[in-house]
Amino acid sequence: MTRRITVLAGGVGGARFTRGLLRAEPEASVTVVANTGDDLWLADLRICPDLDSLMYTLGGISDDGRGWGRGDESERVSAELNAYNVGWPWFTLGDLDIGTHIARTSMLRDGLPLSAVTERLTARWNLGARLLPATDDEVETLVTVAAEGGVTERLHFEEWWVRTRATRPALAFTQANVAASAPAPGVLDAIADADLVMIAPSNPVVSIGTILGIPGIADAVRQTDAPVVGVSPIIGGAVVRGMADACLTAIGVETSAEAVGQHYGARGHGGLIDAWLVDSVDASAIPALEAAGLRAHARPLWFTTVDETAAIAADAITLAST
Repeated sequence: MTRRITVLAGGVGGARFTRGLLRAEPEASVTVVANTGDDLWLADLRICPDLDSLMYTLGGISDDGRGWGRGDESERVSAELNAYNVGWPWFTLGDLDIGTHIARTSMLRDGLPLSAVTERLTARWNLGARLLPATDDEVETLVTVAAEGGVTERLHFEEWWVRTRATRPALAFTQANVAASAPAPGVLDAIADADLVMIAPSNPVVSIGTILGIPGIADAVRQTDAPVVGVSPIIGGAVVRGMADACLTAIGVETSAEAVGQHYGARGHGGLIDAWLVDSVDASAIPALEAAGLRAHARPLWFTTVDETAAIAADAITLAST
């Protein structure tokens, strides 16, 4: 019987992990539930960074050197927009990428929900997986930072992440309208009907945290009959990519594989996961993780090649099944 695997994922890390998973389990039926908290309107275009990173990577058209966007890109349109003082000059979009945003925006303007738009966009590429936005609703992540005079300021996550490089300490993260949002069609079923649920090594706060913050999704993960396994995005006390440590600090979680595993928590104790895969350098955390009710295993977690990423995914599957 075909194994049904559902992955909760953010952008680049989630995309590369899923690419390895598809190499490890080519016969599996894989559904990816993607973070939409990074989404934004810019120059009247709807941009969905994590959905696009997943689509481009799984479709074999990503720029792996930069880690984001399409391969073989040009940036003439962004240069023209900047010359007209339109958009954000520090948020560069490639010309091919803008084509995706125009197509998405056109479909949204025609009244299609984001999930239907995503289905249409991904039909062009052979992803090997079904890609679902976590919600059709707009739940953009806003970052509260300190401003002058003892007041605070709220920035869109992408502005805080890209323009400031997370150098302004975050006081809080909120997703606009998240309490009134609902999971996109197919999301809850993908979790409930899965044979295995995997939490990719994505940002625990603003990627996985946003997905789980949509009403109904965390409960679905807690209640599924499938085992739930997570892969640590922290290796040796440092983030693998990006500035997730700044996000963890804002919510009072230490930047360590053990702390993030305990942040998700064991399902047997009301948490979200059953097993937690950590890097070999974090093997000393295993006794504490097991004492907290998690099955844990250590092995190298660097995504050095697609084959090595496939081996990581295979070990995560084995850990979930033990």
